[in-house]
Amino acid sequence: MIYVVFVEPETPGNIGFLARTMKNFGLSDLVLINPCDIENDAYYKAMHAKEVINNRKTYNSLQEFIEKENIDFTVATTGEAGGSYNLPRIAVTPEQFAESLNVNGKVAVVFGREGDGLTNREMSLCDVVVSIPTHEDYPIMNISHAAAIVFYEIFKKKVKSCQVEDLEEASNLEKNDLLDCMEEIIGKLGYPPHKCKNALLVFRRVIGRAFISEREAYNLKGTFRRINQRITENPENNEETSNKSREQLKM
Repeated sequence: MIYVVFVEPETPGNIGFLARTMKNFGLSDLVLINPCDIENDAYYKAMHAKEVINNRKTYNSLQEFIEKENIDFTVATTGEAGGSYNLPRIAVTPEQFAESLNVNGKVAVVFGREGDGLTNREMSLCDVVVSIPTHEDYPIMNISHAAAIVFYEIFKKKVKSCQVEDLEEASNLEKNDLLDCMEEIIGKLGYPPHKCKNALLVFRRVIGRAFISEREAYNLKGTFRRINQRITENPENNEETSNKSREQLKM
């Protein structure tokens, strides 16, 4: 279970934006620590996530929340990693945090005040510090933007663990099958050997950089086979294409 904790929010609009971001990534347990008044602007900014605000829990302090809810793991977020916080820990990125996260227990992701963030005392109550790398000219992010990045990394791990078929990357064998299909097609186009080699090299690099799923590889391979079959069945068109290719290479 993952709680999203907003410490002393100053404006109802940011509460609404945070609730909306939570729902974007499947989170629903909002906790507000000593918040401002919940006004209509909070619900307006929440859009279709109004129930997240309606079902919120409220506490007077972060420590009270941690103790009463028996939180197993508390995560502090900060835009000043290694700055004014004199804590014996190194801030990790959202990706590093999500990769090591075990959500079997109760986890709290804590966001600080819009202006001042979390106090040293509040930070000391947390088990780990998460910071998002940003440009030095303007390192502090809006809470909903920062939350979206953290929530995305958590959600990404959850999706990955579900092993959705379409998200499984093609194996090396499947990628090599694609390269073999392309090599056979290129070989029938009448290119000079060095042009065939260059074309295949480019295709190999594209396949190597791309995140191609098993389903995509299967569909591509089927398309290449149809192309190869059509070339084989129409040799006169293939010869015409080859002659055009030679003429273009001479220009």
